[in-house]
Amino acid sequence: MFVLVEMTDTVRIPPWQFERKLNESIAEELNKKLANKVVYNVGLCICLYDIMKLEDSYIFPGDGASHTKVHFRYVVFHPFLDEILIGQIKSCSQDGVHVSIGFFDDIVIPPESLQQPAKFDEAEQVWVWEYETEEGAHDLYMDIGEEIRFRVVDETFVDTSPTGPSSVEASTSNATEEVQKKEAPYTLVGSISEPGLGLLSWWTNS
Repeated sequence: MFVLVEMTDTVRIPPWQFERKLNESIAEELNKKLANKVVYNVGLCICLYDIMKLEDSYIFPGDGASHTKVHFRYVVFHPFLDEILIGQIKSCSQDGVHVSIGFFDDIVIPPESLQQPAKFDEAEQVWVWEYETEEGAHDLYMDIGEEIRFRVVDETFVDTSPTGPSSVEASTSNATEEVQKKEAPYTLVGSISEPGLGLLSWWTNS
């Protein structure tokens, strides 16, 4: 679920922090910049693990701050494919079941990846597994707040860094559309379509 990623960055330290130890100032600045941020094709950054190497610091004309190239390792949330995780159902919609694991909410289990046969209950706004038994079908509801075990089957990164408008007309006409179509920078796709996966309450031993 969590991995250590080696990164390199140039950190700017303002002059009023010069009285502090350089390592402390750099660690603070790196966490300010990266903690709880998604790095494209890397994952969700959690916290600084360690600083591996500091190169020479430079002060450029017109800027009293120091600039230091830093090699460091960062703890990143990036589950591998086929990893099994446990989360909570946050909401349900026609698009599937939306799951949260506390610090990360952009997880979706699409309808085709649910236990089958499944149906969406419009009145309750939840998905239902129509579990077949010898006595007939039983409706097992995927209620909000329930704990769910799922397998990670896919991931999607979206580059959300700002880009300049190609023209003034395009920027004004698409401004509202961009606000409405704001996408999550990192999304996980899950599946529960195999025995042992789904709500924990389905598989508890009696």
